[in-house]
Amino acid sequence: QGKQKKARKYAVMKRMISLRDQRINEKDRAKARVKKKEDPSAIKEREVPQHPSCLFFQYNTQLGPPYHILVDTNFINFSIKAKLDLVQSMMDCLYAKCIPCITDCVMGEIEKLGQKYRVALRIAKDPRFERLPCMHKGTYADDCLVQRVTQHKCYIVATVDKELKRRIRKIPGVPIMYISRHRYNIERMPDDYGAPRF
Repeated sequence: QGKQKKARKYAVMKRMISLRDQRINEKDRAKARVKKKEDPSAIKEREVPQHPSCLFFQYNTQLGPPYHILVDTNFINFSIKAKLDLVQSMMDCLYAKCIPCITDCVMGEIEKLGQKYRVALRIAKDPRFERLPCMHKGTYADDCLVQRVTQHKCYIVATVDKELKRRIRKIPGVPIMYISRHRYNIERMPDDYGAPRF
């Protein structure tokens, strides 16, 4: 008679000794974890993002004439190429008074572009434009605009940049103004939100 073969069990691991085992020397042994008792009187802090009170479902109640429009660098450049008067075209698009707003970051970006964009700089320094001071470090305009729009939902963002548009679409209640076919168009205005008509 032959010797019976013992089938090996599938995926069997060698048993390893735990670092807390009594057989290991005292100095090499892992210290037992001491569980801290929770203080029942302590205030529990949880980070819950606050939903803006200005949104009625998807309807942004803070948006209304006169509209404050945050202008991006490329929006000014494309307006010049399309031969559009910035303020007049905004009013034609929204049928209301518009106040174009320009942040320090956007202003710095236009100044950095140099002599080639001197017309854009002259338009940006127009007295009809409202200057918004920036308190943060750096002059990356896209981050500045996204941060400002997230905090205060009273702006419409005017941009042609696809990446910035994609980021702003994720923020509820913020319309986007863009240029197509030599005129200004608006994306996601309050009427489109499906808000109840009273």
